Amino acid sequence: MLFIADEVQTGLGRTGRLLACEHENLRPDALILGKALGGGLLPASAFLARSEVMDVFTPGDHGSTFGGNPLACAVALEALDVLEDERLVERSRELGENFLKQLKKIENPAIREVRGRGLFIGIELDPERVSPRLFCEKLAQRGILTKDTHGVVRFAPPLVIGQEQIDWAAAQIRTALGQLKIRRDEAA
Repeated sequence: MLFIADEVQTGLGRTGRLLACEHENLRPDALILGKALGGGLLPASAFLARSEVMDVFTPGDHGSTFGGNPLACAVALEALDVLEDERLVERSRELGENFLKQLKKIENPAIREVRGRGLFIGIELDPERVSPRLFCEKLAQRGILTKDTHGVVRFAPPLVIGQEQIDWAAAQIRTALGQLKIRRDEAA
């Protein structure tokens, strides 16, 4: 049985490590990369594995919409260089720790939990107290685009974000939460 790590969203610095599986000291048999691999310019993805795994495939076994595209490959190589040259993995870890710390200081009865790694952070809201979708709409009005995913409002700012922008975003999040009508606990 193979362990294949899907790092399409979490890979290439998003969680403060090059790969999210590194947080758990895991070494997958194969790895799927995407999103960040295209450097924000165009779709690119990759399937990486040891030769024992890759040698199982023969031409025609596997297809990919963007596989082997020369332009996407050139962009991906440049994106990897930028990731290293600009120390974006380290930046994600440092700024993410600060962002997480600021968000954890927000006191609001609708917050169940604030969690994350690097610049991949979520605020879990109690849907009995507040609508996560409404919170996302309030954030959009304040210039922050995000999405409610099963009650968790996810933040994934670009790895090139600066500390001033992190501070601004934390203030906007605090203000937007404060604007929401919180349904109080009946037992309280």
